[in-house]
Amino acid sequence: MAERTLTGIGVTPLSGVGKVVWYRPDADLPEPPAPEDVDADAELARFDEARSVAEDELQTERARTAERVGEEEAAVFDAHVQFLNDPQITDGVTDAIEGGLPAAHAVQETFTGFVEQFESMGGRMGERADDLRDVRDRLVRVLSDGERVDLSSLPKGSVVVAERLTPSDTAQLDPKRVAGFVTVTGGRTSHAAIFARSLALPAIVGVGEELESVEDGTEVVVDGDAGDLVVDPDDDTKADAAAEAEVHVRSGPVETADGVGIEVAANVGTLADLGPAVDRGGDGIGLFRSEFLFLDRESPPDEDEQFEAYVEALESFEHGRVVVRTLDIGGDKPVPYLDLPEEENPFLGERGIRRSLGPDASLFETQIRALLRAAGSTDGTRLSVMLPLVTTLDELHEARERFESVASDLAEEGLAHEMPEFGIMIETPAAAFMADRFAPHVDFFSIGTNDLAQYVMAAERGNERVSELGDYHQPAVLHAIDATVSATEGHDCWVGMCGEMAGDPDLTELLVGLGLDELSMSAVTVPHVKEAVTETDTAEAEALAAKVLAADTKDEVTNLLTTDQ
Repeated sequence: MAERTLTGIGVTPLSGVGKVVWYRPDADLPEPPAPEDVDADAELARFDEARSVAEDELQTERARTAERVGEEEAAVFDAHVQFLNDPQITDGVTDAIEGGLPAAHAVQETFTGFVEQFESMGGRMGERADDLRDVRDRLVRVLSDGERVDLSSLPKGSVVVAERLTPSDTAQLDPKRVAGFVTVTGGRTSHAAIFARSLALPAIVGVGEELESVEDGTEVVVDGDAGDLVVDPDDDTKADAAAEAEVHVRSGPVETADGVGIEVAANVGTLADLGPAVDRGGDGIGLFRSEFLFLDRESPPDEDEQFEAYVEALESFEHGRVVVRTLDIGGDKPVPYLDLPEEENPFLGERGIRRSLGPDASLFETQIRALLRAAGSTDGTRLSVMLPLVTTLDELHEARERFESVASDLAEEGLAHEMPEFGIMIETPAAAFMADRFAPHVDFFSIGTNDLAQYVMAAERGNERVSELGDYHQPAVLHAIDATVSATEGHDCWVGMCGEMAGDPDLTELLVGLGLDELSMSAVTVPHVKEAVTETDTAEAEALAAKVLAADTKDEVTNLLTTDQ
């Protein structure tokens, strides 16, 4: 058959070749019995038991996902647990059971109503409907004694094709077996897309109903960059895809076309991320999320465990910089063994450096000891430490004093140590406004665009109702980035970026033009950003940045970036 191409939304800059395996998990329930034949009390008890079983499954999957994919991605299962216990949903199921439906049918009916409600909103709210489906299908399976399809043991070279993939589905996929996945629905910010990038899987979402015409066993090419699914590819197309799959990894530093060096590093959440960061050519680690050493456990890691983790990271990059973010607890990162307050808006509450200088001071001191010892343990590497959510000079000065005090203690104890590079995250308007006052006291800034966008735009990044506002294409966010870079003029202070924005190759030219010295991202995109750096001319990049900064709206920014590609 002649090859044909279906187009959707590419979500990873990767290509794969394989054979289609359709995944159709939905099972139709039989017709329910007459209402008078339903024992409501028994069905309510079955519903409560199913919720308990489902919650246990979710906690298990959360832990596995945190280990295989990353803690940030695993947090989606916390939202699933919330859906399980949402009074609106549980009350709806209870009412349906008391109205004469068996538990499984009541779950199906109630959740489907909420799914349709979310989908009608469109955008990211529509994508959130997949979370509801995930919880619904899990409950129905438990109540129906159904078996779950095992996506972790598919034949090698499988391309999973489905109407949609839920977070639970995507977390099962094994990159060693799966050549990619393609879905009828979905968007770039869906959980399936996020997991694909973390797992380094070629993926296309939102292809539409035409995807239904592709049969099981059909050979396809998944171009996760262009968003093209090539059906029945010829030999030349497969050869081209195979060549693209051979990512050109640049193991050394890169420069722009006119010789300006840009450091391209990887973000790391767990020690399991170190291998991919090295393999994909990261110059170092631009964000070591140290809080993940503290999560999913009954007690905090001691000094030696932390020391060993930091040293392992340093040894993975013999000549590279390793930037460790100190404990960033609070907000969306609860820790069971800490007495975290119940806050109406935890993102505006006690998190980051506020806890380290307050209720978590002893944990902070232990972490500082481990960091200073690690900094003095390895030759040829550079350990840098950055503080999260700093908003005042008092916080910066107090934190530095803590480091100096611990260094003095270590010296008295005769323990090898060294003061690392010292920096702060720029993730609030306060930090951006005060950057010129911070710059004389630090060695670097690292811009966290995920939080910066939500704080600048007063739009919580997990709230789909305001997702269009909390976007780093917004002019206000770009001006905050520009102000941060400008504040370092005349100071020995470099500027990096470790938010999602840094990992978008289409934005590399803009970021170079804005004056960023370092970009850090998920390991999968490191080679593509490095390539984008080498293709960038600094003068042209600065001209693009000037035009973007003159734009008044997000649409104008997007059009300028699209026109200049």
